[in-house]
Amino acid sequence: MLRNFKLVIEYDGTAWHGWQRQPNGRTIQEAIETALTTMTRQAVTLIGSGRTDAGVHALGQTANFTCATAIAPQAFHKGLNSLLPPDIVIHECSEVPLAFHARYDVRAKFYRYTIRNHPLPAAIGRHYAWWLRAPLDVAAMATAAAHLVGEKDFKAFEGTGSPRAHTVRHVTRAEVRRADGDHIHFDIEANGFLRYMVRNITGTLVAIGLGQMPPDDILSILHSHDRRKAAPTAPPQGLCLARVIY
Repeated sequence: MLRNFKLVIEYDGTAWHGWQRQPNGRTIQEAIETALTTMTRQAVTLIGSGRTDAGVHALGQTANFTCATAIAPQAFHKGLNSLLPPDIVIHECSEVPLAFHARYDVRAKFYRYTIRNHPLPAAIGRHYAWWLRAPLDVAAMATAAAHLVGEKDFKAFEGTGSPRAHTVRHVTRAEVRRADGDHIHFDIEANGFLRYMVRNITGTLVAIGLGQMPPDDILSILHSHDRRKAAPTAPPQGLCLARVIY
């Protein structure tokens, strides 16, 4: 009998070429599919909630797979963690209705981008934050981020090479705050994200934090629908998919 299983996955994306299976390069999807095939002796296709790029991390990536098996969710949970490398961990495995789809059923996603704002780089933790030595104006960045909340066209923050039916997204949360003396968090939650959208927004927020443009300029960038008006893309290592909401 065909059954459907949902996984909640944590991974360190440093050594991987992103989530989605590719002809060249190790990917998270391929690693988990290989482990599932070992357990089930079937070709299993894993459906993720969405792609993460090379170097991007996840605390709560969600995926599902269907197969005809008698294996219990608890056995999948234990077996997958024994087969996967240490930088991929399955937090949960549960059986769900056959109609559940990890991508199409998503209501919202929550991403966090971390910046290390300190005169010196970090040896430990350097794979999880963007290091910037120049002091950032967090208040100005927070003012700019607040302009992102609502249903807006984010075409100006979309990466090239990923055409969409439309570029309107509904952002329900966009906050910048200093987490401690050295680290700044940019938290954003929306019903969907365009390719490189969070990293492109982060790059622009940093330009604002450096005093290169005023906070309200983010509105004119949004209205321009022109990627060239925004700042360069932030690097991948500071980005983490924290939670997928269904």
